[in-house]
Amino acid sequence: MEKHNRMHVFALQVILAICITVVISLVTLLFVIASKSLDLNDKHKWMLTIVRYILYILTIQGSKGLSVIAYNVFHEKRELDVRVLQNINMLQLVMYAFSVMVLIINQQKFFAEDFPLIFVACLIVKYPDLEKKPMSANYGVGMACSFYEGYLMHVIPSDGGSYGGFEQNVTSYEATHGVVVPVKKLFVVITKSLYSPPNLELFNKPQDDVIKLESCLPLECAPSVDHVMFQSLEFVKKDVAGVKDRIYKNSVYKLRRAGSPPSAPAYLVAECATPLHTLRRVMDNRDLYEELSDVNPDDVAEDFCNTLTTILSKSSECRDKIVLVFYDDTNPESNLAEVLLDKIRELEPNFENLIIAKK
Repeated sequence: MEKHNRMHVFALQVILAICITVVISLVTLLFVIASKSLDLNDKHKWMLTIVRYILYILTIQGSKGLSVIAYNVFHEKRELDVRVLQNINMLQLVMYAFSVMVLIINQQKFFAEDFPLIFVACLIVKYPDLEKKPMSANYGVGMACSFYEGYLMHVIPSDGGSYGGFEQNVTSYEATHGVVVPVKKLFVVITKSLYSPPNLELFNKPQDDVIKLESCLPLECAPSVDHVMFQSLEFVKKDVAGVKDRIYKNSVYKLRRAGSPPSAPAYLVAECATPLHTLRRVMDNRDLYEELSDVNPDDVAEDFCNTLTTILSKSSECRDKIVLVFYDDTNPESNLAEVLLDKIRELEPNFENLIIAKK
């Protein structure tokens, strides 16, 4: 969870502590008026005190979980995920119920006057942890580092030898197929649902009067139907981690625009973020990954995007060569082809003239 989010959750815990303090003050006042103190022996008192403190600790621990749920639902506008119930520690739940039962049987208050002070003290002690950096990288950070080092660094920069780099690869594709790729960057699509189809055409809308994404077909992009390079840039072959001639490639798409007469198509190199595709598969198979059963995919995706953006901004090899495109595929009105065309227009306002000049 990001630092500012943790601060919001901490603030909710503070508010909860204040509310409990007010309630307990009122209950205490009524208790003093309505009953007399019980004369219990010391051992009995010690036992009840321990039981009450167990209730205190479990309540304070549970307050964080409730605060996180409240923050996600009301601030982040996320739907309540019923799967959080699966992460409840059943032993602690039993201990909580047992403590409540013991206190009821002995006609004791659940929370004495010292509880608010203990709650506040715990929050004070916990506060420095908000500023402390985690000792190990979280899932999203690791995914971003792996995507950068394990993929982007193989397809974007030149290797100083036979491969001249991504931009040169795109330029060679333009010359070979007689097309214009106005923005010579790799468009990485980040979908809200984390869904990554095998072909971006599957994001197209059924209407005929909208922009559509199309794979480059042999008769349209290649000099001949037998040309094997019609849909992708030139393959990048490298010996990696013991694998000889490992192949990396990037697919070319065109944006076919509606109209009469229709505008010339715009070409681009685009793909989804494979780490997020993997994340979705992991979330769909939680039974296989018990260690990740409590992972929030939205938080992981946010960490991935933030970390990748930071890495790219610092990388001299990949800076300004990757475009992260955020697409809400859960919105039926949103069209990925339009989102991509808007991004091209933003990055290269003169792209129409570039296409016309080539014709």
